[in-house]
Amino acid sequence: MAARAKRIREPIQVYLTSTERAALDRLARELGVSRAEVLRRGLETIGGQRARSFHSAFEPLVGTASSLDTPDDLAERHDEYLADDRERQRGKSRRHSS
Repeated sequence: MAARAKRIREPIQVYLTSTERAALDRLARELGVSRAEVLRRGLETIGGQRARSFHSAFEPLVGTASSLDTPDDLAERHDEYLADDRERQRGKSRRHSS
């Protein structure tokens, strides 16, 4: 049996509102774990979300514009294209709001 790495734990004091404490208790009960474990899992979850690269949020978009009629200079003139699109959208909304 491999020796388990010794986990050093440090006590910490946290002040919670009654609403936060109720949520912590409810989660601990629903998950069948201690309140401390709920907090540990929450830290791991938040840390994992923040560790993702900013660019990874855009991965689903990569390649989506290739099937559209996309201008070759979109990167350089994106502000102009967005402004034109906003003007078109305003024109449509004015016609529909009458």
